Amino acid sequence: MKRILVAEDEDVIRDFVVINLNRMGYEVVDVPSGEDALEEYDKCGGDFDIALLDVMMPGIDGFEVCKQIRAKSNSIGIIMLSAKTQEMDKVNGLMLGADDYITKPFSPSELIARVDAVYRRVSMSRSGGDSGSQIVSGDFILNLKSRSLSKGGQAIELTQVEFQIMEFFMSNPNVAMERGEILKKVWGENYFGDVKIVDVNIRRLRMKIEEDPSSPRHILTIWGYGYKWSD
Repeated sequence: MKRILVAEDEDVIRDFVVINLNRMGYEVVDVPSGEDALEEYDKCGGDFDIALLDVMMPGIDGFEVCKQIRAKSNSIGIIMLSAKTQEMDKVNGLMLGADDYITKPFSPSELIARVDAVYRRVSMSRSGGDSGSQIVSGDFILNLKSRSLSKGGQAIELTQVEFQIMEFFMSNPNVAMERGEILKKVWGENYFGDVKIVDVNIRRLRMKIEEDPSSPRHILTIWGYGYKWSD
């Protein structure tokens, strides 16, 4: 069963989300606060595929819930719900480890498309992928079966979005990748969101793999176009 934790303090929106996810075969555990979300997550031993978190909850907000859940699991999919359109809210959530965000108001079709895309990524991760091979690039080894990355023998923890970006880069070394191309490859052809989600994830990846993220040697910016991977 596909299990999803929904934390939303507005009853009408929470009910709307639960009804539509139930219709698509998701088992939903819904709570009205960040405190309840963290309690439910721990009580269930983290047995969720996805967490759908409202940003502006009283008490512990969605950002803090995202941060704490991501610290416990790199495999769970996390989607932020926000009534705000400010760029900084989106950036904050993604930098804390969210995979995606949805801006209110949203349609049932957008909700399901976003959740299904994240679920496919999580499901692929937990099934061990389709291959037992590795991609080696300089000091980096990307294991496609365990979906893990190491640099010089040291493990680097990645979310599933970050893993997919690294797989795309390392499979195409020294090839300039347009931002829209990365978006389609990682988030899917029918992704509703902004291409800037690519930039935020690149920033997060650089913090994990580069010696000096402000002067990257591996994920290089192609100004006005996108990025390329260099070992």
